[in-house]
Amino acid sequence: MANLIPITDFSDPALDVFARLSEAQLLNREHPEEGLFIAESPKVIGRALDAGLVPRALLVEDRHVAGEAAPILARCGEVPVYTAPFDVLTQLTGFKLTRGLLCAMVRPPLPSIAALCTGARRVAVLEDVMNPTNVGAIFRSAAALGMDAVLLTPGCSNPLYRRAIRVSMGTVFQIPWTFLAPDWPQQLRALGFVTAALALSDDALSVRDSRLACIPRLALVLGTEGEGLAPATIAACDHTVKIPMSHGVDSLNVAAASAVAFYQLGL
Repeated sequence: MANLIPITDFSDPALDVFARLSEAQLLNREHPEEGLFIAESPKVIGRALDAGLVPRALLVEDRHVAGEAAPILARCGEVPVYTAPFDVLTQLTGFKLTRGLLCAMVRPPLPSIAALCTGARRVAVLEDVMNPTNVGAIFRSAAALGMDAVLLTPGCSNPLYRRAIRVSMGTVFQIPWTFLAPDWPQQLRALGFVTAALALSDDALSVRDSRLACIPRLALVLGTEGEGLAPATIAACDHTVKIPMSHGVDSLNVAAASAVAFYQLGL
């Protein structure tokens, strides 16, 4: 039986996690073991629960309690479920809830690179991709198109930011990921990966080059919006790979480029 709590006081501190805490406050860098994130919509929350993540509280539009939200509420035991009509929730959160449901969940500990890459044959490496929309879109493509894991440099937007989770459609819970140390090219090489930097260089291999598809363990490295990969990163990689362009277009958005590369080189 869901632990339903009607909202009567907007200032209730129990609602801070949904309405007043910033992404940085939810992340809680000083005490990461106490960090939280917000998942939105029954499908996305269901994927988080399938991955074993732990709910802390839910915020639900009252008309969905016995409808779309019911299967999720049934899986969450005695976790507090705050409810209110649509107009109240919009005032509280400042935006329309997707399918009328938010869930505050406990951030899981991140795996080591070695543990994450055990058995992996294709991984994506993101360097300083700062837009949560792009991060979410890349995760969705990675999950759909044959990547075994996603590795991020510290300058990337966190995959558990609300917008990244929403854009990924919950695939951030389906594909393993972690953050990298500065010496990641050497770490990946020690784990048996060949690294391929996606960059528009005259001497780059085409993403269609059959030699790339034959590499047993391949790490595809994508760079930040606008500037792309740092020259030092390109130099540290084993190959430079490009997606051939036409009609005078100089490049693709990093999320679009990731989908092309994952489709061509994923397994």
